[in-house]
Amino acid sequence: MLTPAEDMMSSAARFLIGDFYKSWQNICMRQKIHFIGIGGIGVSALARFYLHSGTGVSGSDLVSSEITEELKRIGVNIVIGKHARTNIPKGTNLAIYTSATSKDNPERLEAKKRKIKTLSYAEALGEITKKYKTITVSGSHGKSTTTAMAALVLEEGYFDPTVIIGTKLKEFGGSNFRAGKGSYLMLEADEWNKSFLKYSPYIAIVTIIDAEHLDTYKSLKGAQKVFAMFLKKVPKGGMIIANKDNKPLFEVAKKFKKNVIWYSLDDPEAQKIRSLLRVPGEHNISNALAAYRLGKLLGMPESAILKALGRFSGTWRRFDIRGSFQGATIIDDYGHHPTEIKATIKAAREKYPFRRIWCVYQPHQYQRLAYLWKDFIQAFDMADTICLLPVYDVAGRETKASKTKVNSEKLSHELLKRGKQSFHCNSFAEAKKLLSSRIKKDDIVLMMGAGDIYKLSEEMVA
Repeated sequence: MLTPAEDMMSSAARFLIGDFYKSWQNICMRQKIHFIGIGGIGVSALARFYLHSGTGVSGSDLVSSEITEELKRIGVNIVIGKHARTNIPKGTNLAIYTSATSKDNPERLEAKKRKIKTLSYAEALGEITKKYKTITVSGSHGKSTTTAMAALVLEEGYFDPTVIIGTKLKEFGGSNFRAGKGSYLMLEADEWNKSFLKYSPYIAIVTIIDAEHLDTYKSLKGAQKVFAMFLKKVPKGGMIIANKDNKPLFEVAKKFKKNVIWYSLDDPEAQKIRSLLRVPGEHNISNALAAYRLGKLLGMPESAILKALGRFSGTWRRFDIRGSFQGATIIDDYGHHPTEIKATIKAAREKYPFRRIWCVYQPHQYQRLAYLWKDFIQAFDMADTICLLPVYDVAGRETKASKTKVNSEKLSHELLKRGKQSFHCNSFAEAKKLLSSRIKKDDIVLMMGAGDIYKLSEEMVA
């Protein structure tokens, strides 16, 4: 069993990981990797990992984005537009693709024709997790923030972790990747499509199990079953850090008995964290407690852990205060599930108790909207005014049935019936016009969604 007393970073371990790091770099320098769908937040972090290791990296994506432009600036050759077999450079010996990439994708077919090894993002990352003492952060909500907090804790403890995260972190220079030479890999482990089953966790942090990604799991019980499979992958000597406040997770993790370290908002450390944390919301206190437990597990003094949590300034698109528009505060947030919407609006209420709160929401994926329809109708209760944008259509993850069953206009109608002030806009331009005519000084405007709504935020505060 792993205890704080263990010397996790002995001189021998440092020597071994140093040797591994050098040999790994030598292997990577002989590779040329092409990423299909390189603009994804996770895939782009993996591309940065290989680029840092000296690997030749190229990529393609359907549309240009802030992420692809950043990768271009650091030397990645990226083709934007329709996928084509000619996008794969000569000499490529590995192609990595996103889970949403179909089998008949021209670049996947070309890789097969040229006998280039192909791996999904999860498969490629899974191979890397075997090379480190990997600490995974999984859960239906809070993964990115918890991963970021835990990474800062490890950094403060001189563990020098390598970090792959599904958001950009200010403390890492606005990157979703941190290059480290220590033995730990800090990884945000996504459960969509059961991707995290490809990973080899040494320490597994789990935040929440909720009715999310129902296109994969069909039900909450289905999600619980797969999370249990994931936790079984933690080896002897490893540990599980789990949220005792979440009943579905408690039901799963309690079966692992002595291998579990629990955290809860009832813990005495919660008040210490509450007094110093710079990001709002009880959900973030919970996230910080997970990072706190990790630090204690690895033998760090409380003062160092609290110092790390106190300097956490938030992540990209998680209650991200972007600027002002007509005297109103514009906050960008990635939340797209009803639980996340409720938590973010509640956090805004706590931080700005006497302000009028707008929620401008871009639903993410028709299937999610259909599966959680009743939950979405109740999710906006704490907002004063709601503005709904068209559903962000996720390529490769939609069904015709879902598209005809639900949409933003129908949701807006249901909110009106519930007594809420709700508007539906057909475009960003229409939304900006509406907001321009109705926003008042000191209003709080939450721009929420996992799609491209951040572009509207940028346009408004430009």
